[in-house]
Amino acid sequence: MPISVGRYLGELSRELVNILSYWQTYMPDEKHGGFYGLVDVQNRPDEEAPKGVILNARILWTFSAACLHSFSEEKKAMADRAYQYLETHFRDKRYGGVYWELDYLGKPLNPRKQIYAQVFAVYALSEYYKLTSEPVALDWILELFHLLEEKAADRESGGYIEAFAEDWSELDDLRLSEKDANEKKGMNTHIHLLEAYTNLCRIHPTDEVKAALRQLIELMQEHFVGDDYHLKLFFDEKWKVKSSVISYGHDIETSWLIYEAAEVLGDEALLEELKPMLLGMVDTFLKEGVDSAGGVINELDTETGHLDTDRHWWPQAEAMVGLVYAYRMSGDDRYLGKALKIWTFIKEFIIDHRKGEWFWKVDRYGNPDLSDEKAGFWKCPYHNSRACMEIGRQLG
Repeated sequence: MPISVGRYLGELSRELVNILSYWQTYMPDEKHGGFYGLVDVQNRPDEEAPKGVILNARILWTFSAACLHSFSEEKKAMADRAYQYLETHFRDKRYGGVYWELDYLGKPLNPRKQIYAQVFAVYALSEYYKLTSEPVALDWILELFHLLEEKAADRESGGYIEAFAEDWSELDDLRLSEKDANEKKGMNTHIHLLEAYTNLCRIHPTDEVKAALRQLIELMQEHFVGDDYHLKLFFDEKWKVKSSVISYGHDIETSWLIYEAAEVLGDEALLEELKPMLLGMVDTFLKEGVDSAGGVINELDTETGHLDTDRHWWPQAEAMVGLVYAYRMSGDDRYLGKALKIWTFIKEFIIDHRKGEWFWKVDRYGNPDLSDEKAGFWKCPYHNSRACMEIGRQLG
C-alpha cells in the first residue's frame, strides 16, 4: 500500500536534514577555503582536486534555500561561506562573469565563460539575496544578467550561445562536458537559464527580466520540446537539431521548470496554454522512462537504439518534483502515486544509509557504482535537497 502524503512529507523533511548535515560535515575546506572539489564514496576528500563553479554555486543555492525553508545559523554560515568564496575567487573582476574552474588554492584553472555557469551564479545569488537582502549581491546579479543579454543572447535567431573565452570572445570548443556535442545551442544551458531568470524575476520583476523569461518559455515551446514530448538536446545556431538522445531526467525536470516560470510571470492564460504540452511530457516520461520498480532510466539514443539503463541520482529527485507538479496541474492522484513509488526506489537503492548522501548511480538491479564520487564538479546537493523542499512547499 502506498505511503500517505503526511508520511511522505515527514520522510522528505528528515532526508533534507541528512543531506544538509552531510555537506556541512564533509565539504568545507578549512585549509584552503571554500569547499573541497571532490569527496569520494567513502567520504574522503581529495584536498588538491580542482574546484568547480557549479558545485560552489549549487552549495550557495542549497543553503540559502534551506535557510529560507527553516533558518539556522549553521546553514546561514554555509551560505555565507559559499557566497564569499564565489565572490572572492570565482568572480572575474576584469571581464565580468564567473570562471569555470579553479585549482585547489583558488587560482583560475579554466577561466572560460560557460553560460551554464553564469546562469547558476544568477540562480544561486538570487536565492542568497532573498535570504540576506544584500544590495551588493543584487548589483552583481544584475551585472550578470546584463552580461548574458549583451554577450550571449543571439539577437538574430534567438536563444543563447553556449560558451565564450575568458574575455567573452568566441570559442571553438563550446562543450559543457566531454560527453556533450560541440554545438552553438544546448538544452541544458537553456533550461537552467529558464530556472535562473525565474528566480531573478521573483526578486527583481522588471519588464526587461519578464520579457527575457517569457522568451525562454516560448523557446521551449518552439524548439526544445518536440512533437514526441521529448526535449531536443543540441542545435546549431539556426536551430537545426543536432542530437538523437532522449534524456529522461531532463524531460521531467523541464516540465515543472516551465510551469514554475509561467507561474512566476502570473500569466494564467499562458499556464492553461502550457498544460497539455507539460502533461504530455510527464505522461511520455512515465511510459518510457520509469521502470516497474520506480527507477528513472538515464538515456536512450534513438539513432543507435542504445538504452542507458543506469539510474542516476538526480533524475530520481527531479521526477518526484515533476510528478507533484503534474498532480497540481491535473488533480490526478495517479501522478502522486508515481512520485511516492519513485521515493520508495530512492530510499531502497539511491540513498547511502551507511555513509550518507545519495549514490551517483545504481545499475538496473540497484547495485551502486562505488567508483563515483559522493561530491564533486557535478555531484552537488541541489537536486535532492531541492526536491525535499519543493515537494514540501507544493503538498504541505
